[in-house]
Amino acid sequence: MSDPLLPLLLAVPAVVLACQAGGRAVRLIGQPPVIGEILAGILLGPSLLGWLAPGVQHHLLPPSVLPVTSALGNIPLLAFLFLIGLELDLRSLRTTRRAVVAVSLGSLLLPLALGTALASAMYPHLAPPGVGRLPFTLFVAVALSITAFPVLARILADRGVETTRLGTFVMACAAVDDALAWCLLTAVVALCTAGTALSALTTLAWAAVLMAALTLLRPVLLALLKRAGRTSDDLVLVVLFAGLCLTAYATDRIGVHPAFGAFLFGAVAPRGLPAVERSAARIRAVFLPVLLPLYFVDTGLHTNLSNLPAGQWGWGTAILTVAVVGKWGGAAGAARLTGSDWRWSAAVGTLMNCRGLTELVVLGIGRQIGVITEQTFTLLVVMAVVTTAATAPVLSRLAGRDPRMTSPAPAGDPAHERTREVTG
Repeated sequence: MSDPLLPLLLAVPAVVLACQAGGRAVRLIGQPPVIGEILAGILLGPSLLGWLAPGVQHHLLPPSVLPVTSALGNIPLLAFLFLIGLELDLRSLRTTRRAVVAVSLGSLLLPLALGTALASAMYPHLAPPGVGRLPFTLFVAVALSITAFPVLARILADRGVETTRLGTFVMACAAVDDALAWCLLTAVVALCTAGTALSALTTLAWAAVLMAALTLLRPVLLALLKRAGRTSDDLVLVVLFAGLCLTAYATDRIGVHPAFGAFLFGAVAPRGLPAVERSAARIRAVFLPVLLPLYFVDTGLHTNLSNLPAGQWGWGTAILTVAVVGKWGGAAGAARLTGSDWRWSAAVGTLMNCRGLTELVVLGIGRQIGVITEQTFTLLVVMAVVTTAATAPVLSRLAGRDPRMTSPAPAGDPAHERTREVTG
C-alpha cells in the first residue's frame, strides 16, 4: 500500500509555488496578487492543465490527494474569514455617516434587485435539479452583491491611497456592505440547507443565540487573552485559533456553514491588544501565502472553462453585466445623490465593484451546499476575476491627480486607523 503522504508532499509545494508565481506575475502589470493566485488555481484545473496534459495533472493532483488538499485549504479559509471579522470595524460610521450608509445600501440593494431578476431568468436553464427557485434566486442575488473588503484594502495600499479621503471612505462603505451581505448570506444558506421555512427560522434563531452568547462572553475572552498575553504570544495564538475552529464547528452543527463561525469569532474578538494584533499578523503571514493556495486549486478544479457550452457564455455575459451595473451603479448613484460629483462617485463605484477572494468563498459555499451547478459556479468565478482585475486600471483613469482622491483623510478618522491596520 502506497504512503498517502507522498502525493501530498508533491501537490502542496507545486500548488504553493504556482500561486506565488502567478501572484508575482500579475503584480508586474499592476494587479493585486490574489488575481494571479486565483488564475493559477484555475489553470491547474481542467481549464488548462487537465485539458493540455491530463497525465501531468493526474500526477500532481491525483484523486486520492484531493480530499486532503481540500480540507487543508479550508483551514486557512477559516483563518482568512476570522481576519476579515477582526478587521471589520464599523466605528467608521462616525464620520460621513449619511454618505457611508447610503453608498453601502445602494451597493447592496441594487445588485440584489437586479440579481433577483437575472436569477429568475437563469433558474430554468442553470439551476441544479431539485433546488427550489427561491433558494437559487436568493443565493445568486447575494453572490452578485459582495464586495471584497481585504482585496479592496490591498488595492488601495498598493496604489498608496489607503489613507486618503477616498480610501478611508470606501473602506467604511465596504465594511458596512460586507457586514450586511454576510448576514443575508447566513439567512440564504439556512434556507438552502433547511427542509422547511420553519427549519430555516430555527437555524437562524440558533445562529442569533450563538452570536449573543459570543457577545456576552467577549469580556471573558478579553480577560483570557490579556492573561495569555502576559505569558506568551504563542498562547494567544493558540486561544484564537482554537476559538475560531470551535465557533466554526458550532455554526456547522446548527446548520450554518463553518465560514460564518470563523467570521463571527473574528468580529467579536477583542481589538487593541498588542498580543492579538501580533497573533493575527502571524496567522496572516503563514496561513494565507502557504496554505490558502490549496483553496484556490480546489476552486480551480471545479472551474472548467473548456466544458462550458457555447450558449452558456451568453449567460456569463449577462451575469457580468448585471454584476457591474448593479454594484457600480448602486454605489456611484448613491454617492452622487449624497452630493458628490460624478468623478468621485464613479471612483467609489469602481472600488465597491471589487470582489476577489471573498466572492470565491461565497461561491464555494454555494457549490458545497448544492444550490448552484458547476457550470453556474464557473460563470460566477469568471465574473469575480474580471470585476476584480478591472478595479485598479479603471481607478487609475478616474483618480488621476484629483486632490480629493489623493489628499490624506482628516486626523483621527477611525476608518483611517483601521485601514492602516488592515493593510499592515
